[in-house]
Amino acid sequence: MPGVPDLMVCDAEGRFHLIELKATTNHAVELRPHQVSFLTKHQHSSCWILVKRQRVMTDHAQVYLYPARQAVDLRMEGLDKVNPAALEEEPVNWSNIFRLIFGPGSDKSA
Repeated sequence: MPGVPDLMVCDAEGRFHLIELKATTNHAVELRPHQVSFLTKHQHSSCWILVKRQRVMTDHAQVYLYPARQAVDLRMEGLDKVNPAALEEEPVNWSNIFRLIFGPGSDKSA
């Protein structure tokens, strides 16, 4: 189905979370219109955008996490102008990312 995020994750409480995965080498995030539409429509659910930015000619990478409600701004403005819910440098502390996605009381899930 067009626009549906790449991952569906079920936490320890049985709740589902949707995550759109993106990668870039600069500030632009290539969200297609169907993806922006889906994310915007489902912004009140646990729906997220996870972006890995790999700098050209370096091993340095960053991982950004955005809630779905920021899809339009992220598509139009890019990484450098939209504040993420989380920003991790490599090595990524995935527990921090999962804690935000899964919500309060998720320490046992991450």
